[in-house]
Amino acid sequence: MADRSPARLQPDSFAWSEENKTWCAEQLKKYPEPRKASAVIPYLWRAQKQEGWISIAAMETIASQLEMPYIRVYEVATFYTMFNLRPVGKYFVQLCGTTPCMLRGAEDLAEVCRDVIGPQNAINESGNLSWLEVECLGACCNAPMVQINDYYYQDLTQESFREILAKLDKGEYVEPGVFNEGRHTSDPEGENTTLTDDSIYQGEQAKEITKLPGTDAA
Repeated sequence: MADRSPARLQPDSFAWSEENKTWCAEQLKKYPEPRKASAVIPYLWRAQKQEGWISIAAMETIASQLEMPYIRVYEVATFYTMFNLRPVGKYFVQLCGTTPCMLRGAEDLAEVCRDVIGPQNAINESGNLSWLEVECLGACCNAPMVQINDYYYQDLTQESFREILAKLDKGEYVEPGVFNEGRHTSDPEGENTTLTDDSIYQGEQAKEITKLPGTDAA
């Protein structure tokens, strides 16, 4: 069987787009000449935005541009989990599996991923979808949730998540955000139950609330 490891799935070369060439040149202006290697993370991030992942050829190009050893670029790229070292789908789904999301149904979402996309790190037949379970994405209030490319999709159910993936796989845009009609952003479900008296935001009560301790002035 042919070796299908990431090391074997590499392009022969990497070239910046014209837009990104200009972007890279502007980035270097932020760093003193002896410290240009400090631009390695933004360069890697930009390469990933262009290609969807970080290839060996991209790392070699960045090492040459920043005049630093290739192994140092490789060390950075392999240290940070935000860098993809293998090809991903056009829509890369990162499924949070940490405790709050797990308790709220992350395992159900993982089942949808396996059913619709396939195993982790695999790209589906259309080339549009791939997925990976990751650690906390910091949206615990809206668990369970996923990050798809740069955006969060929150308060998901198996049904809503399956519909999102189906639309993305057909090339349709899906507005990110909260998929629970009973919630606004990260607010509790239902109507507000505290700080509902408008008078506390007006007049004398507002002055009392904002008055500095030990003074007579707000």
